[in-house]
Amino acid sequence: MADSLHAPDVSSATVRSRMPAIRRMTLLRVQVPLKKPVKHASHERTASENLVVRIELDDGTTGYGEGVPRTYVTGESIGSTFRALERSDWPRSIGRPGSFAEVVAKLEGLSLAEIDGDSRGMGGNAARCALELAVLDAYGRYFQTSIGEAVRLAKVEGLERHARPRAVRYSAAITAESRRKEIVSAVKFRIYGFRDVKAKVGVAGQDDPRRLETLRRILGRRMDIRIDANEAWRADVLIERVAPLLRFRPSLLEQPVPHAQVDALAELRLRLGVPVMLDESLCGWPDGVAAIERKTADYFNVRLSKCGGLLPSLRLIGLARRNGLGVQLGCHPGETAILSAAGRHVAGRVAGIRYLEGSYDRHILKANLTAADLTFGYGGRARPIDGHGLGIEVDPALLAAMTTETKVIDYA
Repeated sequence: MADSLHAPDVSSATVRSRMPAIRRMTLLRVQVPLKKPVKHASHERTASENLVVRIELDDGTTGYGEGVPRTYVTGESIGSTFRALERSDWPRSIGRPGSFAEVVAKLEGLSLAEIDGDSRGMGGNAARCALELAVLDAYGRYFQTSIGEAVRLAKVEGLERHARPRAVRYSAAITAESRRKEIVSAVKFRIYGFRDVKAKVGVAGQDDPRRLETLRRILGRRMDIRIDANEAWRADVLIERVAPLLRFRPSLLEQPVPHAQVDALAELRLRLGVPVMLDESLCGWPDGVAAIERKTADYFNVRLSKCGGLLPSLRLIGLARRNGLGVQLGCHPGETAILSAAGRHVAGRVAGIRYLEGSYDRHILKANLTAADLTFGYGGRARPIDGHGLGIEVDPALLAAMTTETKVIDYA
């Protein structure tokens, strides 16, 4: 009689069998139109070709992720990201996780053969980023939790995290445009209350001292101006290129030399008179370790797509902070709302990020993937994103309009 008063025990195996597994992965080549050309010393583009990954669970829950492959950064192209993810059986191996914490734990070990086979650990980083974010978005929705929770759950030594997401403040950026357009941009940034600005330098034909003199005059003495050379200068001329710029008080110098000459910064950065931040020379964990050991950097520029996704980026931020280096959470021009949202979740949860780039959406993109606008507000300020997963809704019609190639992979 007593047995009839109680529900029968349900084994953990039975409960797990009811959890959804990944049923389908869709790879999309997306052509994102830009409002104006984005120009720096390494490249100029009028559109961004991005990878979008859609993950569908077998209960119908869907999640999206994005990567921005750049051949001149991690060596990836859209074609290589498609091949890497087509060959990977990782989505099948996740099984039926019983909690969001289990999803995060499984993703901690996610790597692609292209990453493992590359000495810098970056060969498949954009692909890994897109896959990771799509899985986190899908299971975040299923378990009704935010992707920001993955920041709290990540096992990263020395990473200081906020208990709840906080409002953030983004930087403005001045690309190497015409003198008139640069002046207009600088006036806008001062009027709209930005506290820090990044200016591109080192572009052929540009008079950088004259440009910085104008920018400093317009932006004022209190504005934090940092400069980004995008590998423009050889190590043997670096001192003479930077010296004329110091009187304009740049706060730091980003990636002044090509990656092949990055080790020269161990000696040169002590003579430059301005802190050095690595970008193209910081794409994977081996790069971060090398920068610490060889003392080639004062700052890391961590970008989610470039560095392999949310969890690998957190590990690089933790490495920098444990070793007394500053951190910028950066972005790629052309990122859609998917990466904008992911970056916002990281920035709002991680303490100690000195500079923040991203959420430029309507200022850079002619079209986006969501109806909701994630663009920062006055002075670069932006609030946390609510909701489950990424907290955004990708519009299938907007996505279809920008998609030029699709590959569907089913998992039985």
